[in-house]
Amino acid sequence: MNSDLNRPLGQNGKRPDSKSDKISPIRWLLPSAAIVCVLGLASFVTYTSHQGFRRPAPELPKPQVAEATPTVIPPPARAQDSKSQPSNIVTAPEGGPKVIVVGDPARRAQDPRTAHIPEPDMLEQSPQGPLPMIAPDGRRPLDIYARPWSGTRGARVAIVIGGLGLSQTGSQQAIRALPPEVTLAFSPEGNSLLRWMQAARQDGHEVLMQIPLEPYDYPRVNPGRNTLTVDASPAATLENLHRTMGRITNYTGVMNYMGARFTAEPEAMTTVIQDVAKRGLLYLDDGTSARSKSDSIAAQQGAPFAAADLLIDASQDRGTILKKLDELERIARAKGSAIATGSAFDVTVEAVTSWTNEAKARGIEIVPISALVRDPQKG
Repeated sequence: MNSDLNRPLGQNGKRPDSKSDKISPIRWLLPSAAIVCVLGLASFVTYTSHQGFRRPAPELPKPQVAEATPTVIPPPARAQDSKSQPSNIVTAPEGGPKVIVVGDPARRAQDPRTAHIPEPDMLEQSPQGPLPMIAPDGRRPLDIYARPWSGTRGARVAIVIGGLGLSQTGSQQAIRALPPEVTLAFSPEGNSLLRWMQAARQDGHEVLMQIPLEPYDYPRVNPGRNTLTVDASPAATLENLHRTMGRITNYTGVMNYMGARFTAEPEAMTTVIQDVAKRGLLYLDDGTSARSKSDSIAAQQGAPFAAADLLIDASQDRGTILKKLDELERIARAKGSAIATGSAFDVTVEAVTSWTNEAKARGIEIVPISALVRDPQKG
């Protein structure tokens, strides 16, 4: 016991077991593994800070360069006809752009989008200018350049306003103001006729060409240059006729300008109507001469023909013109159809524009002149 009291505190006098002097492998492996992990993580962070987590950049597709192709304007769809037709390249007059129009020989109306461009296979190049002709497949200018209408048998009225081209402002006003159902006739004495024809066609109008014919008291009363006279030879008559016809294109027919004496001469009129008929055009008599032989000669020659029932603006007074138009309506209701002619005076344009809008509301259909012709080909 004394020995226990004299022993230093914390010592029991026994030597520890020799196994306790050895350090366990787990005790020194764990710190080493931790150090290795820390060093490895530090190295990885250092590497990725320079390289970054980047995915390979996606390969972008190469840009495709589209080849320029010409604008193709398809024709109106036709029922029960899926055959493709060859295309025609048409050059607009006066150096305009080329437009490709898919041509269908069986169709009987020009595409409204290209109504100002002539059909190339319906033009005869002549020393007097391009002349209308029947296409090799039988299409006529009368059919192709005609404005469509309903085809119904109600009361129908055609109004033809002539003198387009004589006044620049008057022509512009007539084309802009008159309903597109009104037919416009161009004077060969006018200026910029091709430009005005194109504007009229783009606006939806059917157009005619006025032919200067010899009146009584000629040359004191003179219709203008290239007037057709009764004393001229048939060759000279055709040359002057073609000079006038070559001024514009895209018209469905011709009408007389003056010509009371010329239209009364069967031989002279036969020369004109024969040529008009063989070109697939209509002839409109303005109805101002009771001596005209054009009706009977057109019947003999098998030419499409129409004659006006009245002239609406012999007096350039708005009230008088409106009364004439009311008379035109009465004729149409009695006969089924009626035709009037007038000139592109400001008062006439205003009166016709106002009256046609009211007449439509009363059930009158305003139609182009081609809708009212006597056409032997159509029976």
